Amino acid sequence: MQHLHSFLLVFLGGGIGSALRFGIALIAPPGTGRFPWATLVANGIACLILGFIMGMHMNGQMPDQRRLLLGTGLCGGLSTFSTFVSENWVLYENGQPTLMLVNTLVSLVLCFICLLAGLKMAF
Repeated sequence: MQHLHSFLLVFLGGGIGSALRFGIALIAPPGTGRFPWATLVANGIACLILGFIMGMHMNGQMPDQRRLLLGTGLCGGLSTFSTFVSENWVLYENGQPTLMLVNTLVSLVLCFICLLAGLKMAF
C-alpha cells in the first residue's frame, strides 16, 4: 500500500508540473529557428525547486512523501530533457548550429546555477 501512495504522489506532482510546463510554453511559444526560451525557463525553474527540495531533504526538513510529490513528480513533469534535445536538433537542422551550441551551454550553466541557488536557499 505504501508504494501505491508514493506512486499517486508522483503521479499528482507530475501532472501539475506538466501543466505548468505547458503554460510556460503557451506564454513563450517556440518557433522554428528561434531560441527555445520556454524550455530554458521551465528547466531552470525545475532545477531551482529541485535544489531547494534536495537541500531541505538533506537537512531532514523534507519528508520522503513530500519529496516524491515535489521533487520526483513536480520537477520531473516541469523539466524536459527530451524537448531540450529535440529543439536543439531543430536548430541544427535549420542551419543554426551556433544557436544550438548557445542553447546547450546556457541551459547547462543556468540549470546548474539554479540547482546550487536552490540548495543554498535550503541551508
